[in-house]
Amino acid sequence: MEVNPKKFGEINGQTVSLFTITNDNGMSLSCMNYGCVITEILAPDRDGNVENIVLGFDSLEEYLHHSPYFGAVVGRVAGRIKKGQFELDGKGYSLPQNENRNHLHGGPNGFNHVIWSATAIENRNEAGVEFTYTSPDGEEGYPGTVDIKVTYLLNNQNELVVSYDGISDQKTLLNVTNHSYFNLSGDLKRDVLDHTLAMKSHQFLELDHELLPTGQFINVEDTSFDFREGRKLQSGLASSHPQNKLVGNGYDHPFMLDSNNQKEIVLADEESGRQLVIETDQPSVVLYTGNQLEGDFQIRGTQSKKHLGVCLET
Repeated sequence: MEVNPKKFGEINGQTVSLFTITNDNGMSLSCMNYGCVITEILAPDRDGNVENIVLGFDSLEEYLHHSPYFGAVVGRVAGRIKKGQFELDGKGYSLPQNENRNHLHGGPNGFNHVIWSATAIENRNEAGVEFTYTSPDGEEGYPGTVDIKVTYLLNNQNELVVSYDGISDQKTLLNVTNHSYFNLSGDLKRDVLDHTLAMKSHQFLELDHELLPTGQFINVEDTSFDFREGRKLQSGLASSHPQNKLVGNGYDHPFMLDSNNQKEIVLADEESGRQLVIETDQPSVVLYTGNQLEGDFQIRGTQSKKHLGVCLET
């Protein structure tokens, strides 16, 4: 197993490096120290054809100008904070509002826009990259200096292990995720609507018109949100459920997980034979079916369009 680094570009005179991690089965993952972005995951289909299964770009400039968080680590807090305001121990904090009136994914200068320090890890049965960054007290309005570490490890069982570690010198908020968009068809041959998702979850969070959780838990029984026996993502588009319509026909919802580290999330593409199993120690996952992916840019030769990728943000 090995890690091959190369220069990917520069931002304000700082070098951005791309690291390609390859296991003994020919599976590989490429990531860069800008935003801890996973740019590419090459994986075989049932016939052994190795193709890319995540959305990304071939140049740093495209990430700077077009990326809707492709493959990035987002934080300090993933998701939306209403009006960019929160209270902690009786003290109020104001954060930048970068999505209408709300704070989204850590703000306009969140973790996804940072150049991280990076160290390659090479062992016999696993290899990867450890990214580190010190977020100063007050960055994007959050209290506390936070030393954050993100590690990507690929092993010979074709497993990618993502771990996050943060230490703060003050009480603060920290809730990060990886924002990869998956498409198991390989090299974006199709959209993800025929992908089948199975998820051990009997509740999801209701959203309001600004896509903020209301605090109400909704039972998935007899709805298009019931993935316990597996269903195609297409069912969210076809559904008349007001929550599906609210997010632009599809899903953009937190689901509460009924179990952890027990194959609780399984995404599959029948045509390619690829299957993605996600296990986590976290209580929930945000399912986002790329309902807002339209734009005047291309993704490695494919025009950006709705439902070209699916995010499973633990």
